[in-house]
Amino acid sequence: MENKEARLRMMYLANLISVPMALHAAVKLSIPDLVWQGGANLPISPKQLAALIQSKLGLATEPDTANLQRILQVLASHGVFEEVLESGSQAAKAFRLTHIGQTLVPDEQGLSLGAYILRNYQDAFVQAWPHLHESVLDPRQEPFKRAHGVPVYDYYARDSTCNLLMQKAMSSISLPFLRAVLDSYDGFGSEGLKRIIVDVGGSSGSCVAMIVDRYPGLQGINFDLPQVVADAPQHKGVTHIGGNMFDYVPEGDIIFMKSVLNSYSDEECKKVLENCHKALPENGKFILCDMAMPRVSDDSERTRMLLVFDIFLMTFHAANCRNRTESENRKLCEAVGFTGFKAFYNFDHFTTLMEFQK
Repeated sequence: MENKEARLRMMYLANLISVPMALHAAVKLSIPDLVWQGGANLPISPKQLAALIQSKLGLATEPDTANLQRILQVLASHGVFEEVLESGSQAAKAFRLTHIGQTLVPDEQGLSLGAYILRNYQDAFVQAWPHLHESVLDPRQEPFKRAHGVPVYDYYARDSTCNLLMQKAMSSISLPFLRAVLDSYDGFGSEGLKRIIVDVGGSSGSCVAMIVDRYPGLQGINFDLPQVVADAPQHKGVTHIGGNMFDYVPEGDIIFMKSVLNSYSDEECKKVLENCHKALPENGKFILCDMAMPRVSDDSERTRMLLVFDIFLMTFHAANCRNRTESENRKLCEAVGFTGFKAFYNFDHFTTLMEFQK
């Protein structure tokens, strides 16, 4: 690569923060929903969009059209919007959502990946970024704790708004994944309908509620920290239980866990897994869903996504909290006594479902 090409690439990497900044601004201004217009998704000019934003947010004055266009253009260059020329003009621009941008449009439950963006780039999280290098110097350091004095989950406990946004963000990722699981995986009832399923670290309880709805013979338990379940909505067939998974896990016939272990060290994971093992009867089932890191890095979109998310984990937890490979997750589970490993894929492009027996 020539020097000027190398400099160009590094300038791009150095300014990549502009992309999440622009995404955050677009979601805060409700731009995806306003462009989508219930499915019409017609090209809309920045001038038209500015008027819609003013009405939507109840603003006294109309947003600046030129700055709005700048945000739309950078997101169009990254495939979120499609930029088109307005009819009869060689200069005026209009924008509509691509299939990628449509992931930011709230569904019938009000969920979208926009909630995930708002969670990731709220002030409390951004303030942790300058401390990332400290987790390299000392793996015990937690950049988020360094910035705020408390670990991220303790921060949720004292900030109900942040906690609710976290729940919405997690639901926006987990529910589409679980819909795909329920459409093609029968492990929740294939061996005779079980009686109780416990979702460990289930946040709002939306996931276990979906499982119970699909398998009416099941009773669901949503188990998470007391401050988390205190704000959780009620779901038919689901009981919320507040507690600490390092102390115990409620008894059940199936233990389900998604996107929990990557927030903890290997030793902490083993303690949680031991409690899960104790909570199951003989022949009970443990279902673990987590991102599986590639054994070798490449430049594929999947690998890049997993790697950047891994840095996210490093920023908000201790450096020894990380995404693991499928093999590493399997070894942790088998170390506490789980057997009968099976892996299932293709529910999304980055999560693996791992099934174990006691």
